[in-house]
Amino acid sequence: MAAEDCASFGLAPAMRAGGVLADGDYQVHRDFVDFIVDGRPLLFQLSDLDAVSPLASDIPPAIFAHHVKRLLLEAEAPLPGGRCVIYGCPECEGIECGAVTAVIERDGEGDEGDGAYVWRDFAWQTDERVDLELNGYHGIGPFRFRAGEYRAVLGRLLSGEGPLVPPRRKVLLIGARVAVLARLAAALRTIGVGADITQDASGVPPEELRTYGVVAFGRAVEDGQRAAVRGEFERAGADVAYVDGLAPIVPLLVAQIESALDRGPLAQRRLTRLVAADGEAGVEVTSTCRVRITAYRLDRLYRAHTHDVFDAVLESGRHRISLDDKATRGQSFLVARTTGSVLVARMER
Repeated sequence: MAAEDCASFGLAPAMRAGGVLADGDYQVHRDFVDFIVDGRPLLFQLSDLDAVSPLASDIPPAIFAHHVKRLLLEAEAPLPGGRCVIYGCPECEGIECGAVTAVIERDGEGDEGDGAYVWRDFAWQTDERVDLELNGYHGIGPFRFRAGEYRAVLGRLLSGEGPLVPPRRKVLLIGARVAVLARLAAALRTIGVGADITQDASGVPPEELRTYGVVAFGRAVEDGQRAAVRGEFERAGADVAYVDGLAPIVPLLVAQIESALDRGPLAQRRLTRLVAADGEAGVEVTSTCRVRITAYRLDRLYRAHTHDVFDAVLESGRHRISLDDKATRGQSFLVARTTGSVLVARMER
């Protein structure tokens, strides 16, 4: 088989950002490994699909390994016709919610690089049988992956040498408003992100500090206290992101923290830019997707107000969006969401 007939196959850590939505619902946070085909996440070819691969961090190791073996055709496919789940519901594992499936098969013989693995007949499936004419993704695939590269990438994942799912990081909350911190911690735990509250990180064992991915400071935390906390994490060799809370609004703070938890490269995100100034939002997306923008505003009495200000499908590229002046006056902030990504910006004047 000629090399030019094959697509490149890779894996990369990915995240489905959780959040507290404007209507009060919760969206669960999921860490998973995504499939990279010819240098781009395969999920991006599925437009606005909110889904994760079966290679997720919150499933037991034995099940994780079994999913990998299915991709290698070393375990039986879970669905008739040799079909495997490529992406499924981020909230549960039931196919009843819908899943993207494909037939995975070998083309050619040999395990030393000969032949190829083929992913074909992509479809949307909600039960054991599939109607390709009605529910097939006719513009996606088939993909032919060199057997040697394919097996090596998935083999490294099984051995622990490849791009593993990021460890489930906790968040450390530091601030003066205990009630706000308690509500924020509860919201984070509800969406699947661990959270602890403290005022002083001194004396905490380095191995415990290294379990945190984000440290979030409230607006009232003084510079000296921030520096002391940063010093403890630096001495522990902990790779953390620091978040300065924009306002004591729980959904806004959750969005800030989710944005900080996303450490993947920009090329593997859908939403790469959000700026807000003079009643407008500037947004950049890397593939066609639905973008939702929510405005959060504090009035003169420091009461929080929430407004859904934009919800539409945008093509790849940069966009300028005019927003309702009532939603963005005074001290206001924007949260932009796509499937998997979230960014936050202060409205500048």
